[in-house]
Amino acid sequence: MDPDLAAARTTWLEDGYVVLPGYLPADDLVAAQRELGEMFPSADDFHDDVDPGRNARFIGDEFDGIDGFPFASLALNRVPVSDALVTLATTLLGTTDVRLYSAEAWAKYAGAADYDQDLHRDYLNHTILVPSSDPAFGQVEMFVFLCDVTAELGAPRMVRRSPVTDALPARPNFFPRRAIDDDDSFIAAEGRPDLFETEAPATGPAGSVVAFQPQTVHRGAAMTEPRGARFTMHLNYRTAAAEWAHRHAWADRSHDPHWYRFVEQAGPRQLELFGFPPPGHAYWTEQTLAGVAQRYPGLDMSPWRAAH
Repeated sequence: MDPDLAAARTTWLEDGYVVLPGYLPADDLVAAQRELGEMFPSADDFHDDVDPGRNARFIGDEFDGIDGFPFASLALNRVPVSDALVTLATTLLGTTDVRLYSAEAWAKYAGAADYDQDLHRDYLNHTILVPSSDPAFGQVEMFVFLCDVTAELGAPRMVRRSPVTDALPARPNFFPRRAIDDDDSFIAAEGRPDLFETEAPATGPAGSVVAFQPQTVHRGAAMTEPRGARFTMHLNYRTAAAEWAHRHAWADRSHDPHWYRFVEQAGPRQLELFGFPPPGHAYWTEQTLAGVAQRYPGLDMSPWRAAH
């Protein structure tokens, strides 16, 4: 049954996050799962140390299991631009004029690293300013589960929006469970056990989506399931107007072979998410049409040419 996205938007606005169990269509999910092995070891391969050299990158630092877009897997590249997720992003943001400003695939393995985090908000590396309460400048983050995610597999812990979280100042931004001796003003040295008392694990079957706002208090959690592995994507969309919200500069990644492979099979609407001007835009002239066709010889330029 299709979810009620209007109700999801209300929850997202009021609570700061919403969980949509099994939201990603089966075709998109299965295709992505089928190609996960191109990027990451399976749980058994990792824990049996089938390829120690491949395993090494995941050991020690929790963030070393992240691959950024464009991915080696074309099926995973198609997930952020899938109709279902774009519809979700545009519904939550209240506009069709949106941009994808970051996309990451993340593999975690029990025992490989310490995945237990302090509660925090994500705005420090999602905007050069602070999040706005004006929907015209909205941002939405999504965790997309590519496998079943339980509390034991480190499901993200989410704190529902409340007068307490609304009153949090921009600084500090990180909230340990207990008092710590640290002079970093972005860390609440006194600790915030009260916030931990209200957190809830966002669990769900493969294909589930946890959509939240950069100002939502949350954290990554420890993985306790023996021989466990967790595969997710972290996707971020913004209104086109929120030009100060960034994580990745797509031009910096646009000479990657995986980028060319993705672009040449994509359509105008999908490419608009990265900043391609739509058909009919003033950017498109005989000169730019010819140049883009030379850069991407496999891209069907007919939609842009027809509107020129």
